Amino acid sequence: MTQLRPFMPAAATARQFRDALGQFSTGVTVVTAQTPTGPIGMTANSFSSISMDPPLVMWSPAKSSSRFQHFEAAKHFAIHVMASEHEDIAMGFARSGQAFDGLDVELNAQGVPLLGDCLARFECSTYQIHDAGDHAIVLGRVLSAASREGEALIFCQGRFRRFDNRP
Repeated sequence: MTQLRPFMPAAATARQFRDALGQFSTGVTVVTAQTPTGPIGMTANSFSSISMDPPLVMWSPAKSSSRFQHFEAAKHFAIHVMASEHEDIAMGFARSGQAFDGLDVELNAQGVPLLGDCLARFECSTYQIHDAGDHAIVLGRVLSAASREGEALIFCQGRFRRFDNRP
């Protein structure tokens, strides 16, 4: 067994810290919102459930993102949980906030773009935004949810992965 190598998180060990965090597997989501100039999306792996009553979820965008201000200003947004076959969609929104071309998209009553093909979708109103260093924690009150069966797309060790269902 390989021994753990302790280190103190600092600027000089930023890569080590990022690699250590990357050992934790997460699901992959695409968060969408409407802006004054049109729809926007962002791939995020910082999604989590927070509360059943009231129904709250969270995600955490980087403040350094060119899309951050749009999500910070959004009164409504949708979080889409990606399936294993959606790696291209996730990569598209990782590169560009306007990666909607060719996708099945409709607008909800609040004008938020909804992706038609995902494992789960949470349509939210912005509940609270908290400062969190170089990120923000965006809490959303879930107004509507939908889900289907399927295999989740996973992000671990800096790469997309697929869940292995072996017992």
